Amino acid sequence: MDNDSFLRIASNLTPGGGRASTDERPPLRNGPRLAAVAAPCHSAATAVDRVGAVQYLNTRPLVHGLATAGLEVEYDLPSRLADRLASGHLDVALIPSIEFFRGVGYRLVSDACIGCRGPVMSVKLFFRTRPDRVEHLAVDEGSRTSVALARLLLAERCGVAPEVEVLRLEDDISTTVADAVLLIGDRAIGSQTGNFQEVWDLGDEWCRWTGLPFVFAVWAARSDVPAETLRRVEPLLAAARDSGKANLAAIAAVEAKPHRLTVPQCLGYLRDNLHYDLGLRERAALALFYDRASALSLAPRGLNLSAALAPAGLPMAH
Repeated sequence: MDNDSFLRIASNLTPGGGRASTDERPPLRNGPRLAAVAAPCHSAATAVDRVGAVQYLNTRPLVHGLATAGLEVEYDLPSRLADRLASGHLDVALIPSIEFFRGVGYRLVSDACIGCRGPVMSVKLFFRTRPDRVEHLAVDEGSRTSVALARLLLAERCGVAPEVEVLRLEDDISTTVADAVLLIGDRAIGSQTGNFQEVWDLGDEWCRWTGLPFVFAVWAARSDVPAETLRRVEPLLAAARDSGKANLAAIAAVEAKPHRLTVPQCLGYLRDNLHYDLGLRERAALALFYDRASALSLAPRGLNLSAALAPAGLPMAH
């Protein structure tokens, strides 16, 4: 299915379809832990007291205002949040987009997301050999979406399905002899490329290959959370995102040093490499990602995209 078909699907998901990007890209041929702040529950959010958020630099603009939004927030790793949402220990969580497809009856809660419309800088695939010769792939244990994206791109563009090994967060890249190594976060931003034949920025590779953005994480809810509760929570998540976007310079000033970045580097990353709005093209990208991932058995088949990608009963605020 081509991009136009996915855009038509996305246009039917929500009234107005969200805000489309004007970014057009040519297709190719083929941190430190954040403190959990338990603020007193606001009356508007008392029905949801189990919200999970991610503690990485790239999510800071989404969680910047949550402490004052009246939500009780628990911070954890993306993969753990996905597991806790699936097991019922959380009602709403910021989870990897691939886990949104793997969950049972999940629905979007907000038009806030973590995405990119070009190079993302913090998700990179390092090659010790030609991409079409990769037999073993080492992956950072932190992000399931990035692993799925790496496997998808290698399969679709290079025709390879390498064996996968997990590179623990405490392991140095030199501890693996894999043909390719996937790094995320600080390790991807700071890694040197001298010992590798080629490096892919996976955000850029996807955007150039498909002509669409990529979405790494979304706010999702369990299917048994009442829609009226989600209607109350959605504006709080959107407001937190908007507050973060309005305060990127302040966030960068605080976060740069712990992440071994200069303030201009940190600000550039948050402002230029990341995108925080789930609009029409982002929904089309999620649909395409699901289609290709499910074809490779990286996500279950048969998901109702219209139901999954449209927040149940929620107006799109942006």
